[in-house]
Amino acid sequence: MERRELLRHVGAAGAVGAASALLGPLPASAATPVATPFDLHFSVAHKFRPFDLVAPRFVQYDSAVDRPTSTLVTLVGTGARPRAPFASVLVEVVGVDGPGAVVAGLAGGGTSVLGVVDPAAGRASIEVTAGGATTVVASAPVQVRGAFRVGVVVNENAVTVLVDTTGTGTGWQPVVTARDAVRALVDLRVPAVLGALEYAYGGRGDGSVRLGRVRAGYFGQAGVRDPHVVQHADGRPFTRGGKLYLTMTNAGLGFFQQAHWAVWTLDLADPTKLEQVAVLFFERDGVVLGDHAGHIVYDDRTGRFILLMSSWGDFDFRGVHIRHATTTADVLRGVHVLRTERVPLPTAVSSWDPALTRIDGRWHLAFVESEAQQPAFVFHPALAVGPRGADYAESLELVGADRTVDQTEGTIIQRVGRDWYVFASDGDAREYPVYDLSMRKLGTLDAPYGTNIPHPVLLPVGREWWLLTFDGTQYAEPVLGYGGHGDFIVMRHRPQR
Repeated sequence: MERRELLRHVGAAGAVGAASALLGPLPASAATPVATPFDLHFSVAHKFRPFDLVAPRFVQYDSAVDRPTSTLVTLVGTGARPRAPFASVLVEVVGVDGPGAVVAGLAGGGTSVLGVVDPAAGRASIEVTAGGATTVVASAPVQVRGAFRVGVVVNENAVTVLVDTTGTGTGWQPVVTARDAVRALVDLRVPAVLGALEYAYGGRGDGSVRLGRVRAGYFGQAGVRDPHVVQHADGRPFTRGGKLYLTMTNAGLGFFQQAHWAVWTLDLADPTKLEQVAVLFFERDGVVLGDHAGHIVYDDRTGRFILLMSSWGDFDFRGVHIRHATTTADVLRGVHVLRTERVPLPTAVSSWDPALTRIDGRWHLAFVESEAQQPAFVFHPALAVGPRGADYAESLELVGADRTVDQTEGTIIQRVGRDWYVFASDGDAREYPVYDLSMRKLGTLDAPYGTNIPHPVLLPVGREWWLLTFDGTQYAEPVLGYGGHGDFIVMRHRPQR
């Protein structure tokens, strides 16, 4: 199922060149003349799938370093803890002899959320211990023998057990997952609850459970979506050492609440090299969430990062809104948990996909308005502008919206040639509409339109133009349902001759 189709119906159902540096917006007199967006002609140059159950830079425990692993019949605590409920434990199993099971997950203080794989019984299960009682909340058949791998992933309150029988660590397949049944017993989003839990693993039963390497850390992604270039306030892309910084929604193993936000770098000399360098979580209403689909702007005048994000982290079909935070901390590296507030947008309906730029001394904030999420989603692009001299979230006024469309999102503000434009993505028409700063539609981009509702992230790279986006390619949808997408796509402008 594509997102356009899902957003229409789920409510009713109940549920690129060897450039070594990135320049600012190119003038119309560049070597390849580009005066307007309609001079650009894109084709796909690269398409690939980032996939990591543990983000490579965010491993918190590795038994190869921290503790040798051998035969186990008990649960081993690691002493390492995640700051947000987006975490994984990956266990290499050398073998299980007799009636034994492999166990992994989070545990501490009499509470635990564990995945269990029992080869002899041919079952994988998820069990929650809380208040002195242990409950098996879900189970499913599994066939493993000899050497294999077990992964237990926590995304918000969703817990998923995966196995890899290839012996390579590249064949992960989910076996069983549960969210609502877990949440009924324990809420991992609550800091006091999560703070008492550590990564844990081990063996169980009367047999011999022989383990190899164990790694644990922050969950990576099953795919990526919603790319947005980190930029300076004036629209210049943010780069360090020949690498472009961008944010993306890291797809989780399930629906929107299971996703989270991360910062990545894209090597401008080789755009197939993506690396996750920061993980961002947000505390609000007493819980820590993976709000995502946002924008980061560095304001050189104040030395602060401005972060805007959409409140998908607790989405329950009762509205979405844009939130914000500012910080002088370097959010482009490491793990951050930030407190946020709601942006006072000039709209009485839901909103998401913010894009922020200061143009001629005035902050411009493009976003998506959505007057309905049930029985079907209805959404369109809009633009708000603040008065000269005001801060980015002060006295914003709506200057325009395209209410002729109802499946259009992915708002991006970008200058091409001498003028600024708002770009978006129309899932019904399968095209990328282009607007001026009064939200008057001028035309559409000449670029391939794939599955889902791909966001058109335009940026100049040296003397080239690229378009970064994603598609709706799912991961293990029969087990996990909708949400585990998509592939990362890099397009390049091909001048017509």
